[in-house]
Parts: sequence; C-alpha cells; structure tokens
Amino acid sequence: MDKEILEKEVLKILSRKKKPLHFLQIAKALNLDKKERKILKKIMRKLKKEGKVRVVKGKYEYTGEEVVTGRVIAYPGGFGFLEVEGQKDIYIPPFEMVKVFSGDEVKAKIVEFKGKKEVRILRVLKRAKKEIVGKIFKEDDTCYVIPMDENSHHKILLPKKDCAKLEENNVVVVKITQYPSKNSPPRGKVIEVLGDPTKKFIAIDVIIRKYNIPTTYPEKVLKEVEEIPEEIPQEEIERRKDLRKQLCFTIDPERARDFDDAVAIELTPEGYYKLYVHIADVSYYVREGMETDKEAYKRGFTFYFPDRAIHMLPEKLSAKLCSLRPNEDKLSFTVEMVFDESGNLKAYDIYESVIRSKARLTYNEALGLIVGDPALEKKYPELVEPLRLMETLYRILSRKRWEMGSIDFDLPEAEVIIDEYGEPTAIYPYERHVAHRIIEHFMISANETVALHLENVGYPCLYRVHEPPDEEKVENLLEILEGLGYKVKRPNEYTPKFFQKIIEDFEGRPEENLIRFLTLRAMARAKYSPHNVGHFGLALEHYAHFTSPIRRYPDIIVHRLLKKALKGEPIDYEKTVAYLEEAGNHLSKQERLADEAEMEAIDNLKARYMKGRIGEEFIGIITGVVNFGFFVELEENLVEGLVKINTLTDDEYVYDEPAHRIVGVRTGKVFRLGDHVRVRCIAVDEERARVEFELIEKLEKHENF
Repeated sequence: MDKEILEKEVLKILSRKKKPLHFLQIAKALNLDKKERKILKKIMRKLKKEGKVRVVKGKYEYTGEEVVTGRVIAYPGGFGFLEVEGQKDIYIPPFEMVKVFSGDEVKAKIVEFKGKKEVRILRVLKRAKKEIVGKIFKEDDTCYVIPMDENSHHKILLPKKDCAKLEENNVVVVKITQYPSKNSPPRGKVIEVLGDPTKKFIAIDVIIRKYNIPTTYPEKVLKEVEEIPEEIPQEEIERRKDLRKQLCFTIDPERARDFDDAVAIELTPEGYYKLYVHIADVSYYVREGMETDKEAYKRGFTFYFPDRAIHMLPEKLSAKLCSLRPNEDKLSFTVEMVFDESGNLKAYDIYESVIRSKARLTYNEALGLIVGDPALEKKYPELVEPLRLMETLYRILSRKRWEMGSIDFDLPEAEVIIDEYGEPTAIYPYERHVAHRIIEHFMISANETVALHLENVGYPCLYRVHEPPDEEKVENLLEILEGLGYKVKRPNEYTPKFFQKIIEDFEGRPEENLIRFLTLRAMARAKYSPHNVGHFGLALEHYAHFTSPIRRYPDIIVHRLLKKALKGEPIDYEKTVAYLEEAGNHLSKQERLADEAEMEAIDNLKARYMKGRIGEEFIGIITGVVNFGFFVELEENLVEGLVKINTLTDDEYVYDEPAHRIVGVRTGKVFRLGDHVRVRCIAVDEERARVEFELIEKLEKHENF
C-alpha cells in the first residue's frame, strides 16, 4: 500500500474509533503484512511528531489537530501568515496576531474555519525582536508607540511617567519589556530618540535600527583587532609565492576604501592569456575562534547605504591590513588561470602569495585607459597594454559564457547623491561599462575555478547555488510577454539559453530593462549551500564566492576550505558539511536582510527627493498593473510611483488581470506593461516611501514584434 494512502487510512480509522487503538489493532484493521507494518511504524512516529495522534497508555488516539512550527509573517491589515517549511503559508487571523510579532517562531495547531485552514498559536518558541522602531502617539494620559515595520498592528504601551518627556510623532527605539498576549498589549521602554521625521531626514537611521544592524563592534573585537601587528612577519613572506614585482593593480568604484581584488595579465609563449586574480587573504588575519570571526559571521556581510557603509570587519582590517592598497606589501590568495583564444581554461594554479599593487584605478579611469585618454595614458603608461589585453580576454570569456547560456540581467541601478546633511540632491541611473564587466568576468572565472578545484580534490565547499526557476513563475512571465506581443515558443525544458534569448530579443527596445526585471523576478533566488546544484543564471556547473572576503563572510569560509585542501589537511567530511549547511542558511538569510535594508534605504531617499519635485512632469514606463492602478518607473531617475485608477477621469477603467492591463469601458483605451506615459508627481508619502503620479498622456506606441 502507498505510504500516503496508508497514512490517510490510519487517520480515518483512528478518527472513527472512540477509544485509543494499539499498534497491532491498527495493523490488523488495515490487514497489513510484515513489510507494511514497518512502514506503519514510521507513519505513527510521523503522525505523533505532527501532533495528529497522541499516545495514551501505549495506545494511539486521534487528536483531530495538526501541530506545526513556523515563522510569523505579519501584514498591515492586522492578519498574518505562518510560514511552515515544505507547506503553503497558513492564514493567521487578527485575534491570534495580537499575541505575536512578525518573525516570531511559534508552535501552532491548524484548524478548519469555514472550510479554510487557519492557525491557532499554542506558544511562542523564539521572539524575533527585542527592540522595535516606531512613532510616539499620545492619548489622554497614556502614550504608546506604533511600530514602523510590519508590526504596525500593535500598540506598544510606554510607562506613564515617561510620557511627559516624549514628543508626539517622534521616532524612537523601544526595548520590549513585556511581550504581547491575548489579554495584554506589549509594553516597552524608550532607549533612543531618533527625532521628528518632518524636521530632519532620519530614514536610514530608522532602517538600521529596524533591521537590527549592529553599528558598533563589541569591545573584545576592537581589542583583538588592535593587537594584530601591522607588519607582515618575514617568515610568512618567505612561505608564500613572492609576486611583489608583478604589474598588478586594482579597479574599484571611486569611493571604495576596501580593495578585495587585484588583477594582472600576460601572454604565454603559445599566445594564451595568463590571468592572475589576487584576493585579499582575510583568513590569515581573521582566524576561526577569534571574537572578530564570530562577529563577522554574525553580520555576514557589509551593509551598503547611499550615505554610509556598515562594515563586516573593523576598519583596521577592512580598509588597512587586508585591503590591497597600492604600493604596500599585502598577503593575498591567488588564482592563476590560463585561457586559450576561445576562452577555454587550459591550466590553473591556486596558492598563497604576497603582492604589491602598482595602482588604484577607478572604473572610469580604467575605461579611459582602454579607449585612449591621453592624460590618463601619460599618468599610467605601463597600464595601457595590460588593460587592453584584459579587454580582449573579457570579450573572449563573455562570448564563451554567452554561448553556454549565461543570462545577463544587467539592470540599471539608481545612484543617489547625498549632501553633507544626508539629504538626497540628485538621483540618476548608474551606468556600468566595459571596465565593470572586465572585473566581473574575471571574478566569475576565479570563483568557478575555486569551486571546480574543491570538487575535484574531494573537499566540501560552500557553493553559490542558483536553482532552475519555478514553472508557475515562468508561465506568468510568458503570459506577460505574450501580452506585449512577443511570440513565445515553449520548449520541452527551460534552459538558461531560453531566457537569454528573451532578453536578447528586447535589446535596444524601450522595454528592455522592464523585460530584464520581469525575467529576473521569475528566477529563483541564489543562495549558499554545500550541496552543488549548479548556477542556473550563470549556466555554470560549479560556482562559489571567493573574491570578496573583506565584505562577504561566505568567501572567508571558502578561503579556509581551500587552504586546507591545498595543504591536504584531513577533515571530518560529514561534520564539515553539517556546519556548511548551517552557515549557508544563516548567511543566505543575512544576505536577504542586507538586500532588503539597502533597497528600503534607496526607496526612502527616492521618496524624499521626489518631495521636492511635486508638480513636475516626467516620462516613464509602466512596470506593473494592479486592480487599483498602474506603477510607472521614471526614465530620468528610476523612481517608481503609482497612478491610481480613480484618477483616470476620461473613462471608467477595468482591470484585465490575465492580460496585465487596464481597459477603458467606453473608449477601449488600454494601459499595459511596457507602455510609455507622461506623468506628473502629485504626492509623496515619505514614511511609507510611496510616490503618487497623475497621468498626463499615453505616449506613442512603440512598434510591436
């Protein structure tokens, strides 16, 4: 009998019987043979664990309940969902949400109410937050804080004695002194006043507190780092490959202070390209067991905001000792690769080294040297030839990756210019050019080579994996594309080449960036795991993160594994994989947190900037259509805002969901994804980072496929 069918039959029998049944009684009632009874034992253990049955004096009794453990996801309306691994999210009604905060881990039973599954919380296993950011409100002689995150369904009561010294509408950080229950609201104490958001821009400070991003290092860490000597011991230099005379250099953004990677290139006698990728040897300074290592693991990443960076490692390490600064001896980890004229990897070597970078270039300076800027050529005459050789190799590697099916999403990012007071003064799309791509492709090569090496020598690795996309999401993407007039021929299997072709077909068209975004949205999210399932987006079988150890902890882990592999150190394989699973989960979560915090900061700055441009007209593209209107992204600065359906007064409009469009009932006028429109900015909600537009006109339709 099938395991699933057997489980259903067991529950059917137990639910009908009024008395508990012994294992043998259940087996007899189901007429099971010896082999099936073994399966039954596993099923009974599973049902007991899930809370569907309980054991009473050695007999099994049906509870009528399914008990699960999951994470609470709150919604502004006061309801929520329970995220349970391996199951669809389950609805939490408002009267249950009053007991919990978003992110809390809870044990709950699942019940049926009006034919639908709902959650009843049994107990909170782990609280997600000890501190919450919110706004002060006063009522009679009481005051409370309304959280400025997904916990806005709560009112956090403050001590009456504190109310007099707190100003209404001020944003504060509250320490929770009493968590909510069914009969009692949460209580807290103000530990920090961030200020009045109407008087000064505090959005990024709010985000940092909201996401609980640490802004200082523990005293133990600072003391430990202070004691690290700045001089490299002579015996360490002698132990490594000495490449200090080599012509290598760094290429980074203009404001960068931590330089993870340096590059060098030369031609071999056969006419092959020998590429050197030197990576800062952070693992030499940050050893396992150090307080600095524990703090770096906890943070996982450097958090980048438009006005500041919150570093994974203290400045002495990130900007000084580890950073590959020009004209200084630095410890590095080198991946040396030889490519033929078709971009095939012919040979490689990986080793610890000591280098001396000859120059610190910005991306724009590197571009100037490649295209022939006389002033830069005079300043860096020795770098012209290697940079142009690098450009040639980049184009070879790029062509090879394109043939393999690598998907180039290359979405424009908004660069926000901040003044000395933290106010946004300008926003424009940040353009990536050939110098960015050279470094990007060289780092991909090094990352791939390291992952390949670790697998070849039989060592575990923390891979950067990217699974194939979910078919339902792909179907949704294809429906949108068909609505844009794009003829889609569905293949037997969705390969990277298939998505690459979609993006290529839109290249040079006004909808290009929208299609890149929609295609990216259909993809799974990349994550860290010791189980190699390949990288779908890059069309690679082996991939890891190795090239940014100053700002990413996963790279430090890979460095350590690689050093052990190079030395042939014995390891406990199973124990190492178990650690990598735990680390992969934690670091993938921290990466998501960093992405969310950084995106929220950009959205807040965009809203703040647009407040000064209310009344102005812009041209944009429709990027989303919903039943209450459509979203428009402005060409000038990538700000996105909403045109509400009730502001379209020339007709009555209805939402055509399958076609992702809004249609006028009388006129038949259509607004769909990809349409270009002229809009006026009419309102900004800074607190929610929302911008509102009104339609001026729909612009001339671009040619179809």
